[in-house]
Amino acid sequence: MTSPVPSDQPTAGSALVIWIDADSSPRDVKEIVFRASKRLNLPVRLVANQTIYAPASSGRIQSITVSSGANVADKYIVDHVSPGDLVITADIPLAAQLVDKQVWVLDPRGLLLDDSNVRSRLAARDIMDAARGAGMEISGPSPYNIQNKTAFASALDRILTKATRKKS
Repeated sequence: MTSPVPSDQPTAGSALVIWIDADSSPRDVKEIVFRASKRLNLPVRLVANQTIYAPASSGRIQSITVSSGANVADKYIVDHVSPGDLVITADIPLAAQLVDKQVWVLDPRGLLLDDSNVRSRLAARDIMDAARGAGMEISGPSPYNIQNKTAFASALDRILTKATRKKS
């Protein structure tokens, strides 16, 4: 029996694929990922309920449109991702499923979600969801800003350095 892979070292498949839960991903995040994809020749999959622009990239960047419905894009990602891939999402329930599959998970604000923090984030999200359901007015996240963009770019670079080193 093999031991579980540490949360900071997902198992690498044959080729790292970057997946973006693209329905609500900020444009800045996608542009940073597109540049990294070009620089490192990595495939990118944008998954959304609507058509998402993918720049010409010799097939390296692919936009995948799934049918409308709750969590359809999430299910597609979970069903097609491989251990060692990277998924960019702000969806905490999706992140929890992906961490269990030994996938790197990065939120658009630069937070790496892993075994050490995803369960507490999921619990906090559930509490906030219950409070909203009970009629409490709770503000959402602050607007995406330059600090978030910088944190994301730095975290992406660190993850890709670690992940691609494992692939070689």
